[in-house]
Amino acid sequence: MPLPALSLRRKSNSHKNDFGHVLVVAGSPNMLGAACLTSLAAMRSGAGLVTAAIPKALNLTLQKKISHVVMTLCLPQTKQMTFSVSAATILLRSIHKFSSVAIGPGLSLNPSTALFAQHLIKACPLPMVVDADALNALEGKTDILLNANGPRILTPHPGEMARLIALDRTSIEKDRSGIARDSSRKFNCILVLKGHRTVVASPDGKLYINKTGNPGMATAGSGDVLTGMIAGLLAQGVKPLEAARYGVKWHGEAGDRAAKRASQSSMIAEDIIHAIR
Repeated sequence: MPLPALSLRRKSNSHKNDFGHVLVVAGSPNMLGAACLTSLAAMRSGAGLVTAAIPKALNLTLQKKISHVVMTLCLPQTKQMTFSVSAATILLRSIHKFSSVAIGPGLSLNPSTALFAQHLIKACPLPMVVDADALNALEGKTDILLNANGPRILTPHPGEMARLIALDRTSIEKDRSGIARDSSRKFNCILVLKGHRTVVASPDGKLYINKTGNPGMATAGSGDVLTGMIAGLLAQGVKPLEAARYGVKWHGEAGDRAAKRASQSSMIAEDIIHAIR
């Protein structure tokens, strides 16, 4: 596929605000790495600015782990130091500052945090990548997607897909393309069904099957990197379907390059980020 036109044009007088601002809503006490990987992948994919929203008690810890080029935003938290449902209202007041949103990596299954995710998925007017625990928050609540205020890209692996549509994983693996196409129509969103030959489907019936990538990418955090890459493209003005297609393709190509530099068995998610460039 040719490069999106927006990714080819960088004028000599450009500044960071020309390339969008990604908001990454991710992380909890045991999964701060997910916020780091998603944020850095968004930066490597060309976004001008990235802010990682984080429960306030985790801010200093995240700042020590995350790249110096990523900003942080403290939000209200539960007793378990995960996002509180009250954080959604606060975040939505300043949502105009951002260009795209990535939500879900490492959020946790806390009930208040699930409500927080549901509220953001429905009310946020920006294009949004919904992954990991934000997908889990939609189990039995997929009607939220039909009333969402902006474009949504869902990026489930087969297990998450199984929970979303109440179907066993084996059945999903037998008909990946059909499941992705039907679910995209049903939820009125772009659907990225991850795995070997990742499928990208749109509500109008368009379907793309990715041929890049390798088994070494079956490693912790690889999906977080993909989420950040797609969000980074959205922030630059790439349309949702194209952002999903190119994000998936480039994610696989970066994984292939990382495998050549090391090996499939020793790859980690950070290797994929380094190979994006």
